[in-house]
Amino acid sequence: VVPSPMFLKHLRVPFALSFRPFHVEPRNIVGDDVQERVSSEAAALSSRVHYYGRLTASSDRLLVPPDHVIPSPEDIYIYSPLGTAFKVQGGDSTAKNPSIVTIFAIWNTMMGTSILSMPWGIKQAGFTLGIIIIVLMGLLTLYCCYRVLKSTKSIPYVDTSDWEFPDVCKYYFGGFGKWSSLVFSLVSLIGAMVVYWVLMSNFLFNTGKFIYNYVHNVNTSDTFGTNGTDRVICPYPNLDPDGDSSTLQYYVSENSTGQVFDLWWSKTNTIPFYLIVLLLPLLNFRSASFFARFTFLGTLSVVYLIFLVTYKAIRLGFHLDFHWFDSSTFFVPEFRSLFPQLTGVLTLAFFIHNCIITLMKNNKHQENNVRDLSLAYLLVGITYLYVGVLIFAAFPSPPLSKECIEPNFLDNFPSSDVLVFVARACLLFQMTTVYPLLGYLVRVQLMGQLFGDHYPSFLHVFILNILVVGAGVLMARFYPNIGSIIRYSGALCGLALVFVLPSLIHLTSLNRRGELRWPSAVFHGFLVLLGVANLFGQFFM
Repeated sequence: VVPSPMFLKHLRVPFALSFRPFHVEPRNIVGDDVQERVSSEAAALSSRVHYYGRLTASSDRLLVPPDHVIPSPEDIYIYSPLGTAFKVQGGDSTAKNPSIVTIFAIWNTMMGTSILSMPWGIKQAGFTLGIIIIVLMGLLTLYCCYRVLKSTKSIPYVDTSDWEFPDVCKYYFGGFGKWSSLVFSLVSLIGAMVVYWVLMSNFLFNTGKFIYNYVHNVNTSDTFGTNGTDRVICPYPNLDPDGDSSTLQYYVSENSTGQVFDLWWSKTNTIPFYLIVLLLPLLNFRSASFFARFTFLGTLSVVYLIFLVTYKAIRLGFHLDFHWFDSSTFFVPEFRSLFPQLTGVLTLAFFIHNCIITLMKNNKHQENNVRDLSLAYLLVGITYLYVGVLIFAAFPSPPLSKECIEPNFLDNFPSSDVLVFVARACLLFQMTTVYPLLGYLVRVQLMGQLFGDHYPSFLHVFILNILVVGAGVLMARFYPNIGSIIRYSGALCGLALVFVLPSLIHLTSLNRRGELRWPSAVFHGFLVLLGVANLFGQFFM
């Protein structure tokens, strides 16, 4: 007797129709020992299941076997014609990760280009206020991420096991919720791609400059900066200590190495265009599986950056002088009005809300999801604090002012620094492999929604890639400040995906269940106002 197709569909197990599903007591399961016959209890269960299978048709769900008749997935076995039971391998059961793997997966996903801007962000906010803001923003974004993680559990009578956050937004707010989450998710991805293009131009320029200087024995030691083996430079001095360093004009301040070389190897005039030849063809690949093999390089790069920061801090020592509200020649106040620039950077630095549901699905112990998420955020926050505080504290003031700290702190080290050269080369290779992955995600999200196909045609994909690459080239050419790009894109996508949508979904869910109370409404309304203030603060501070 063969169970009906509806029964097999209900089980979601890829049985061949020549097999019969059985629930078998552990003592009757086949192992390496002598095979045992199926028990009478299993045979009775089989009879009940086949009874329902005979009653129901493929289009009739009224007589589908009820849940108490269907065994749990881990207790489903295949019964052979010889009366032997074998445990089912496969089906929906996929490999699950232990908590430690899940924690470091979240940490690795969040560790992006924002780590290079942490010292600059602390400088913009002030040393003391910067530390406080990193802690508070970590807690706020953790709570909002927790609300995203729990959003699928608050939907009754619907199977949300394969839902993502845009599906939750569509459930509560219809098409507006779906498209708003999609648009702001694209903002975060395209913003990251623009930052990557600026950084790759920077790293390629300095890598080529290091090789040229080494081959031709060119010395650039009279660049404005400190002396000694561990030199620190101030490439773009800001003469206004209370001003916004993001408005500085960008130019190459190191000495010319050669007229012809400088003409064809310029950080802003030529390098951004050279990258088109390398990266534009890679974006047109149908699949990004090849580049996914190199994602482990992100972890190695972060580990090397931590080593580099530790080594430089030990060699340079700490240079701190506390001025709470007044600026001095070499130091910045502990509390500055430019602090929204740091909150904008941190919104993107702690951003993982659009993929946290997917990451947590593979956690082996689902009951530990909240704990593992909290530990991952703690690890991320400690990493950001470690890099930001050490670079800020070790920056040699005097003779240099803390205002000289760049949005990319690697720019404060000369191109001749060997350890920094290794960091730039590694990051350049890593970003070259990650950039096509980001482009693939943009294509999948946008093309999938507009045309129902991830690769509708080469022309569609090529036009999209031209637009994305063009945005990166323009920013690298005219405004290569990764700190400002990160804070604007972070505040914009964070407004919707970090603060507004998770809060509104939670309030709507409570209201539908009749459990909404004024403390919760006030708190989550305050989160929405923080998101709005964070965005407007980027334009007025």
